[in-house]
Amino acid sequence: MARLLTTLLFSSFFLLTLSPTTSFAQNQNCSAFAFRNNQNFATCNPLPLLNSFLHWSYHPDNHTVDLAYRHGGVTDSDWVAWGLNIDGSRMVGTQCLVALRNSSGQIHAYTSPIADYNTRLTQGALSFNVPRIEAEFSNNEFIIFATLELPSGRTSFNQAWQNGRVSAQALQAHDQSGDNMRSFGSVDFANGQLGSDGGSSVTSRQRRRHVHGVLNAVSWGVLMPMGAVFARYLKVFKSANPAWFYLHVACQTSAYAVGVAGWGTGLKLGSDSPGIKFTTHRNIGITLFCLGTLQVFALLLRPKPDHKYRLYWNIYHHAIGYTVISLSIANVFEGFDALNGQKYWKRAYIGVIIALGAIAVLLEAFTWFIVIKRKKTDSNKYPQNGTNAYANGTHQQA
Repeated sequence: MARLLTTLLFSSFFLLTLSPTTSFAQNQNCSAFAFRNNQNFATCNPLPLLNSFLHWSYHPDNHTVDLAYRHGGVTDSDWVAWGLNIDGSRMVGTQCLVALRNSSGQIHAYTSPIADYNTRLTQGALSFNVPRIEAEFSNNEFIIFATLELPSGRTSFNQAWQNGRVSAQALQAHDQSGDNMRSFGSVDFANGQLGSDGGSSVTSRQRRRHVHGVLNAVSWGVLMPMGAVFARYLKVFKSANPAWFYLHVACQTSAYAVGVAGWGTGLKLGSDSPGIKFTTHRNIGITLFCLGTLQVFALLLRPKPDHKYRLYWNIYHHAIGYTVISLSIANVFEGFDALNGQKYWKRAYIGVIIALGAIAVLLEAFTWFIVIKRKKTDSNKYPQNGTNAYANGTHQQA
């Protein structure tokens, strides 16, 4: 039994550490795209995420760029944006070109500087001049055309691109997970190259998110339920006493230690991402840390089996323990939702949980069978009624 569970644990850990990375249109030849206004651009590169392409022509004589940003797979109820971050690398500080369908039904393009994470992409002047900007929409694709007067002395900049919904003429926040959280990188207008630090590669923050996910999925999501399985079912077998107790303690303390490390990485990720909030995931994580800490202290205060408070301690320990397991599994799935796009991880974890659940159901039936059989054997060995009971009563009186 323990060997099977160990195999499942290592299998889940291996699957969880696999990070499938995909990038849309990596092999697409975007230079073959024909614009309706017959514009031609010297350079074209597919952006690695969000079904987007960037076309441009750089003019070194006046240090300007004519560009077209294409964003497909959207509707005219969406907004799209692309921009350059002159001094930073992410959302804050990005000087954006935005396109949407306005209240009069026309496709509208404008500029919007992003000063903080609470932006609503309101119209405003950028830190560099944009002499021309316009947009069009067809075949579920927005195209923004613009001319940029680049800051002097530079041709390489960080870039970011996004899309979101428009509701009642208000631009809604973009998705806070998946590709929308990785759609950034760099572009050099002079040599025609995109940087590799954007969505096509796993950034250091993304690696920390993966580490955070693995630590918590293995600890709270796998080791904790395994420890409960050891405690509930192995102690029925007399030969497993006291081994079941040490297995239970080893699983739960290991889960707590690894889980605290995962919790710490989550706090670090939160502090490094002030504009990104996963409120439910964060609140459940804090609750799990508090309840897990209470369980560790409860182990130190565990009364002896014959103590008068042992019954109350057992009720407390079991209630907190099953609450932790339930919240742990729920929060692992919350984490998968935060890492939108990591479907292989989610499927692997679902497989592990189904396996543990099936094992628990089988052991539940088997242990109940053993307990009932043992009670029948004990009742036959020590009958309490009839002649023997009368004889025992007479013997006791004598």
